Amino acid sequence: MGNLNVVGLGPGNKDNMTFRAYDALIRSDYLVGYTNYIKLIPKEITGKEIISTGMGDEVLRCEQALEKANEGYEVSLVCSGDSVIYGMASLCYELINKYKNVTINVIPAVTAAVSGSALIGAALGNDFTVISLSNYLTKKEDTYKRLKACAEADFVMALYNPKSNKRPDCLKDACEFLLKYIEEERICAVAKNIGRENETYEIMTLIELKDFDADMYSTVFIGSSMTTIIDDKFVTKRGYSI
Repeated sequence: MGNLNVVGLGPGNKDNMTFRAYDALIRSDYLVGYTNYIKLIPKEITGKEIISTGMGDEVLRCEQALEKANEGYEVSLVCSGDSVIYGMASLCYELINKYKNVTINVIPAVTAAVSGSALIGAALGNDFTVISLSNYLTKKEDTYKRLKACAEADFVMALYNPKSNKRPDCLKDACEFLLKYIEEERICAVAKNIGRENETYEIMTLIELKDFDADMYSTVFIGSSMTTIIDDKFVTKRGYSI
């Protein structure tokens, strides 16, 4: 039997990686991942066979990892952020029936919603949701249905994939849609390069967010009615009487 560890690397540096994730990388014979995620593996982890693929090759990547594990190797399939939240864990389970000699170990990590929330203050202090704006695997109309429901339910929203080369107006369009349900002054924030070099964030209103230049390395936060600014930080109150 071989082991496939589906490893969340966290936001991008060793300090924010779990001990369990680091140990899995150390034990592994093979490290498999998207080319840019392979670069996030700590430099001291050497002597491993590396298999990397490009964007859009997620099925191939999982199959390659499962094949090596099926041969009896210890394999780690790495994911940026968490291994379950928009990670490869679910796809590996979908494919597992083809590989009878593999045990899957899912190793969670700190996703961008959590690490970004800490960077900007305490964004996720009350009920929240995570939504990807990418239409790669989800229809735009389904994404907007979810945005509407979350706005009406007064969730804090953490938005992933706010922009790409093929979707330059994705965030702008989403903000224009949300302005039908949320006031212009709603507190929002954009965290960039979380846990990496040039880490930064900005706090703004929803109307300002509409024209903000987010990028592929940005996570967007849209506050709820419980969100306020305290000491220049984005804070969502839990509801205590103080």
